[in-house]
Amino acid sequence: MCNFGFSKTEPFVTKIHLKALRTNNFKILFTLSFTVFINTFSFAQDIPRQGRKIDRKVIEPVFRDTLVVSKDSLNAKEISKKTQDSTITDSIKPKKDFLEHRVNYHAEDYSKFNHKEHKLYLYNQAKIVYGDMNITAGDITIDYVKNTVYAKGITDSLGDYTQKPVFTQGSNVVEPDSILFNTKSKKALIYNSKTEQGEGTVISKITKKENDSVYFVKDAKYTTAQDLEDPDYYIKLRKAKIVPGKKIVTGLANIFIYDVPTPVGLPFGFFPQSDKQTSGVIIPTFGEQNDRGYFLQNGGYYFAISDYIDLTVLGDYYTNGSYALRMESSYAKRYRYRGNFGFRYENLIISERGFPDYANSTIYNLRWSHSQDSKANPSSRFSASVNLGSSQYYQISNNQVNVSNRLNNTLSSSISYSKTFQGEPQVNYSVTATHTQNSQTEKINMTLPTFQGSIGRMYPFASKSGSKKGIIQNINLQYNLRAENRIETTDSLFFKKEMFDEARAGFQHTVPLTTNFKLFKHFSFSAGTSYNEVWTFKTINKYYDPIEEEEVVETVNGFDSFRTYNFSTSMGTTVYGMFNFEKEGQDRKIKAIRHVMRPSVSYNINPDFDQYYDTYEVVDADGNTSADVEYNRFENSIFGQPNKTFSSAVGLSLSNNFEAKVRDKDSTATEAKKVVLLNNLNFSTSYNVAGDSLKWSPLRMTGGTQLFKNQLSINFGATMDPYALDNNNKRIEKFNIENGGSLFRLTSGNLTASWSLSNKGKGAAEKGLNDKNLEENLRGGGRDDDLFGVSEDFATQQKGEVDDNKEKEPEAFYHHKIPWSLRLAYAVNYSNAQRQNEISSHSLMFSGDIQLTDKWTIGASSGYDFKNLGFTPTQLRFERDLLSWRMNFSWTPFGDYKSWNFFIGIKSSILKDLKYEKRRQQDLRL
Repeated sequence: MCNFGFSKTEPFVTKIHLKALRTNNFKILFTLSFTVFINTFSFAQDIPRQGRKIDRKVIEPVFRDTLVVSKDSLNAKEISKKTQDSTITDSIKPKKDFLEHRVNYHAEDYSKFNHKEHKLYLYNQAKIVYGDMNITAGDITIDYVKNTVYAKGITDSLGDYTQKPVFTQGSNVVEPDSILFNTKSKKALIYNSKTEQGEGTVISKITKKENDSVYFVKDAKYTTAQDLEDPDYYIKLRKAKIVPGKKIVTGLANIFIYDVPTPVGLPFGFFPQSDKQTSGVIIPTFGEQNDRGYFLQNGGYYFAISDYIDLTVLGDYYTNGSYALRMESSYAKRYRYRGNFGFRYENLIISERGFPDYANSTIYNLRWSHSQDSKANPSSRFSASVNLGSSQYYQISNNQVNVSNRLNNTLSSSISYSKTFQGEPQVNYSVTATHTQNSQTEKINMTLPTFQGSIGRMYPFASKSGSKKGIIQNINLQYNLRAENRIETTDSLFFKKEMFDEARAGFQHTVPLTTNFKLFKHFSFSAGTSYNEVWTFKTINKYYDPIEEEEVVETVNGFDSFRTYNFSTSMGTTVYGMFNFEKEGQDRKIKAIRHVMRPSVSYNINPDFDQYYDTYEVVDADGNTSADVEYNRFENSIFGQPNKTFSSAVGLSLSNNFEAKVRDKDSTATEAKKVVLLNNLNFSTSYNVAGDSLKWSPLRMTGGTQLFKNQLSINFGATMDPYALDNNNKRIEKFNIENGGSLFRLTSGNLTASWSLSNKGKGAAEKGLNDKNLEENLRGGGRDDDLFGVSEDFATQQKGEVDDNKEKEPEAFYHHKIPWSLRLAYAVNYSNAQRQNEISSHSLMFSGDIQLTDKWTIGASSGYDFKNLGFTPTQLRFERDLLSWRMNFSWTPFGDYKSWNFFIGIKSSILKDLKYEKRRQQDLRL
């Protein structure tokens, strides 16, 4: 903390005896020089004029004076080199100079040196800088006889104690009422000090400084509270040893809340204070959970492996034998990559062995996220997003962090590596492994792996310089290769031998040839053909078994292939329309409506490839052939099968965009304001020229817009069939309007809307989740909002997530505004393909937060299913800011996940294990 290098001065008046060959001339000159120095630059009894400021003084280290004192030539004797004083080469080191460092000192009112007491006095805004030590105080006294420095504050005209000392040495800062420091022994007594140690502060009446790295305190207070004058809580350290930047070791200690002692304490304690991450024990949470008994949760150890990677190992144990193990690791390397890895395993036991309701099962979940910095390698990229495991993991897990992902129906994963070779043409390839898993059906689809390669577009007829013009110069072709090994399995066979036995592999080669040009200056025309070749290693063979009287399907292993091709053309243009509502002399609110249409027409020809189709005969019991059944041996190919029916279809599509110009509310605006009415309104259908019936395909309509400054997002769609249905609800070759109906028959429709409302300002409604909750939701495959609830693992929320130092508005006697936010998601689907005329799904989900006071916040997430007439999983949240503490209560009042969770703990991460948590959780039957 503090380190002085002042040493005691020699007496200013002394009796000097000059003896030949024994007198030390240097000591005489040193004394005279120092006396002149003090008399010249110091004040004795004189006090400077009022208001006059003393300029900063600098005491330089004293060097050997070059002044030579003359001697009487009669007494002088020649000294030979042999008899010269041996101290020049003596092994004993000479004494240090008067000062080891340059001393800068300053005082506003005065600085004086008392020759009789050998003391230096500095008063009002006093400051001393000596080496790495910095002292500021109202009053500083340096005693050269006792080798002490005493610093204290001063009392102003109102009687307030001001200008308290502030001692800074290196990164350590101490703010006591006063300090007494011994410059020779390096020890100090510090009175009423407040010292920052890591995230906390040590408040001590008397602190003994043993040396630069060890302090001893008695009856001190350790707290992370912001108000140090009246802390809302503290840990009383009756006897403690402090090593700044490393640790605090204490004897008996217990918690005081507003100076009221509590029975929560320890016979001894250890508080790590390292600025670097360090390994340590994670204290578990104790509780009880219905049939599983008492438990210890989230206990384990944190391994600070290096500056680039860490590892957290956590475990749970229940008295009925259930247990869980979780491992979480984060890693990062600046400008290269970052990611995290997690594995969770739970062995769940319900009831007791021998009882009829006894059940035992294991579930697991593996998650891995990796992202590469864009600057690491511009030509290659590796990324991973893995979330796989037991299908029912999120639904039956005991871990509170999984609450928000319980309604997930799909788990998905992807690991990919891509590489680009620059040149002409450019070559790209990528290797990807994917995984999708349905938690309801427990079906799993995987590709291990998928290889994709491509050669960039080549223009064989284009000139090497200049732009490409015309049909010929715009002719281009490229080559694409896709190889895939696809696996379809179930949760019970995951990564077992049966899973790999059913794998299917294949290659697909595609060579598209296209060109484009302008037609009549306003139409864009394109034409092309595509060649497709598929390689497969498994085909099928079908035949009829007359004995079993059933069809038999055999798998044929071996290489086989088929080739197809098609032709396509398209033409499109853009039409702009403006509906002007302005009239001379009138300032209408709506100035004009702008309509942009993009119609397009396409024509596609897909030849038939019936040469790849085979037949087998069905023979009855009498030996008669009843029918020939046609099949394709590539039916199970991962890239499909050749088309058997020739098609020649015309496609029609129309996209629309509507915008309005309205009068701006800002009277100073010179131009009208642009408002989007419809982002898109699209129509599409097709007509099969070569078809023998039902040539028109249903008309598909989609659209979307955003209203109220993009706070309300609406998307809708519908499918309309022009053909009528017969009595068996089958499509017939008769238009619906000819059958007594409308022009189109609505077969399906959908509408989704999401609305974010808040009185906190734009975008505040989306900020209800903190970063950790949002990250946990996304990593688990959930939503990026809290409509399905939020994680209830409150113990992982640390102080760093809340900005306690942000500026707050001055408190008023009455707050007329209560900050709130509301998020709504509405979805409805209509089905009428076979005259069922029903709403297939209809639901409304909502979540919101209300900040009743600066300290109280309540929130809720729920929804209502209008189809099944019931509420979706509901979560109620209550949070109280208790200054240095945080209290949370989460409650799911009904449903399969009925539970509650109460938590209270200190915000500071260093004391996050000082908490109390109580929960009641529903037992989920497996």
